[in-house]
Amino acid sequence: MAINDALANAMSKIHSYELTSKTEVSIYPLSKTIKRILDIMNNHSYIGSYNVTKTTRGEIMSLNLLGRINNCGVIKPRFNVKKNEFEKFEKRYLPAKGFGLLIISTSNGIMTNEEAKSKGVGGKLLAYIY
Repeated sequence: MAINDALANAMSKIHSYELTSKTEVSIYPLSKTIKRILDIMNNHSYIGSYNVTKTTRGEIMSLNLLGRINNCGVIKPRFNVKKNEFEKFEKRYLPAKGFGLLIISTSNGIMTNEEAKSKGVGGKLLAYIY
């Protein structure tokens, strides 16, 4: 497997394991960005518990799938989004209003579209999940 975009590989693997009704998936290689996105997914109950194992080749994360993900993926190109432009991208990537999350990299860290709206910050779109 080519490792051009580790985040895209991780999201694709999670989605394909969800489609085949598997309950556990291993994600590697890991980065701080991937860990933070998986934390957000865990906090919003899209995935279950996970643990990180250190190996000589890096870290491997084993996570439990709950079967709650309909679709997830990365957003390419990584669009810039201003604090008042979220609705345009929500309409484009999410199926309905108030359903699903956009994950955004902001100057205050990686957060969901709802958090970014409430804090009044913009950033770059990374991923979507619903």
